[in-house]
Amino acid sequence: MKRNKGSAGLATKKYAKRSAFGEMLHKLRKHKGAMVGLIIFSIVLLSFILSLFFIDYDMVTIGSPKERLSPPSWRFPFGTDNMGRNMFFRLLYGSRYSLALGFGGSLIGAFFGVGLGSIAGYYGGIRETLIMRFADILSSIPAMLFGIVLMSTLGSNLQNLIYTVGIASTPIYIRMTRASMLTLKNQEFVEAAHAIGLRDARIILTHILPNGLSPIIVTFTMNFGLIILAGSGLSFLGFGVTAPRPEWGALIAGGRQYMRNSPFLLAFPGLIIMLTVLAFNLVGDGLRDALDPKQRR
Repeated sequence: MKRNKGSAGLATKKYAKRSAFGEMLHKLRKHKGAMVGLIIFSIVLLSFILSLFFIDYDMVTIGSPKERLSPPSWRFPFGTDNMGRNMFFRLLYGSRYSLALGFGGSLIGAFFGVGLGSIAGYYGGIRETLIMRFADILSSIPAMLFGIVLMSTLGSNLQNLIYTVGIASTPIYIRMTRASMLTLKNQEFVEAAHAIGLRDARIILTHILPNGLSPIIVTFTMNFGLIILAGSGLSFLGFGVTAPRPEWGALIAGGRQYMRNSPFLLAFPGLIIMLTVLAFNLVGDGLRDALDPKQRR
């Protein structure tokens, strides 16, 4: 009897219904690509944390002319640049700019995009027409050209770069949120909220949006890497974070004149950017599969 009870208890525990969040984590853990992405992101995040405590600005801006253009070695794992500055420390310090750019730009794009998309999808009519035409106009402008024009107007610094890439990413959130609103606004729970007299803002914030967050979360994750890539591209062209600040795109721009004899000056920053963007794409792909209702059993 005890064995039967124990077996029944194990079976009950094994097949117990998980919460929605628990089910998402379970599927995410089974997604190998997402796990690889999380590992890479964890390394980048750890580098960011270490740079806050162990690396100061002087360490990455003041070098030793005697050590200039030293190849990778045990002393300098990523070599040194044309001023003898340690590229390993500069890349660690540069994670501050790239992660701040990714989080800041994604938050700005999500804040305005979700807000405008909610209004367009919920109310419709002239408001929807104006908002969607605004999104179409913004989408029709090449992102890099839009960034160059805006950064030339505002000035080259991290804060303006975050605003620029955030605004450029707004249309994708507008369309995604509008689609969720159109799908959910006629559901029975929304009609019940109307029946008890709840205001539109409360219905949107507490009833519709929480049930339509899945595609927005996936978009946020995958857009994170694209924003880092766009910001690095603008810095490479001289319209983003400029020297002597060691932003990853600016590091590639600073090393391109030495690419024939010291290719590591371009290779390591480019590899870091590629791996970081890949990490967020893998995590976004895993979240998309984990949050897909068609795959729930």
